[in-house]
Amino acid sequence: MFDLLHSFHPSPILFKFGPASIHWYGFLMVVGGLLGYFVVLRLARHYQLEKRFFSDLFLYFIVGAVIGARIYYVIYAWEFYKNNLLDVVKIWEGGLAIHGIMIGGFFVVFFYCRLKKQNVWLIFDLAATGLAAAQFVGRVGNYFNQEIFGLPTNLAWGIPIDFVNRPAKFSSFEFFHPTFLYESLGNLLIFAVLLLIHRWRIKKSIWSAGNIFAIYLILYSLLRFGLEFLRTDYSPLIFGVRWAQVFSVAIIIAASGWLLKSILRQAQD
Repeated sequence: MFDLLHSFHPSPILFKFGPASIHWYGFLMVVGGLLGYFVVLRLARHYQLEKRFFSDLFLYFIVGAVIGARIYYVIYAWEFYKNNLLDVVKIWEGGLAIHGIMIGGFFVVFFYCRLKKQNVWLIFDLAATGLAAAQFVGRVGNYFNQEIFGLPTNLAWGIPIDFVNRPAKFSSFEFFHPTFLYESLGNLLIFAVLLLIHRWRIKKSIWSAGNIFAIYLILYSLLRFGLEFLRTDYSPLIFGVRWAQVFSVAIIIAASGWLLKSILRQAQD
C-alpha cells in the first residue's frame, strides 16, 4: 500500500464533460457536507427535534460556512491574492479555511436559532458533531490538490509532491508528511468522541447544552495546534508563531473556560 502512495501522483480533476470539470476537492466537500447533515438529522431524531428545521438550517449553514471560509482564507493569504484577484472566486482549487467555516457557519446558526426560537447551544452541539464528520471526508480533497502537506519525510507513508507544488526551500525533496490525512483521521476520532458523549447525555440526561460544542472546539484546536508544527503552507506569523496556532490557543482558552463554568454550574444544581 505504501508503495502505491509513493508512486501515485493525484490529479485535482475527478472527471470532465465538455468544457466543465468536476474537481475532487469540491466533490469531497459536498460528500462531507452531506455526511455531516445526515449525522445531524440522526442526532436530531434522538433529541426529538423537528427535521424540517434542520433541512432549512443546512442550506443557510452552507452559505454562511462557504462565505466565511473563503473570506477568512483570502484575508489569511492576502499576500498571494492581492496580486491574483481573479483567483479569489476559484474555491474549487482549494482555500476554504476551517476557522472561517466555524465563524461563518455558526454565526448563521446562532441567528437562525434565535429567529426560530430554538435552543442555540443544543443546535451548536449537533452542528459541531456534523462538522467533525464533514471535516473527516472534506480534508482528503487537499490530497488531490497537493496542498496542506507537511515537512519532508522518509516515513513509509510519505506522499510525493510534484516539483511545482513544493515550497522553494524544500524543492529538492520528493516525499512529505500527509498532514491533511493526519487531520482527517484526527477529525474521525473527534467525531467518535462526540458521538459517545451524545449517547451518554441522551441516556443519562447529563451534560448541559453547549458542552459538546465546547469539547469539539477544544479537541479540534489541540489537533490543529499540533499539526501546524508540520505544515509548510504559507501562514502569517505572530511573534514567530503561525497564526492558526495563536487562534487555536485562544479558542482552547475560551472554550475550556466555558466548559469549566458550565460543569461547575451543573454540579451546584
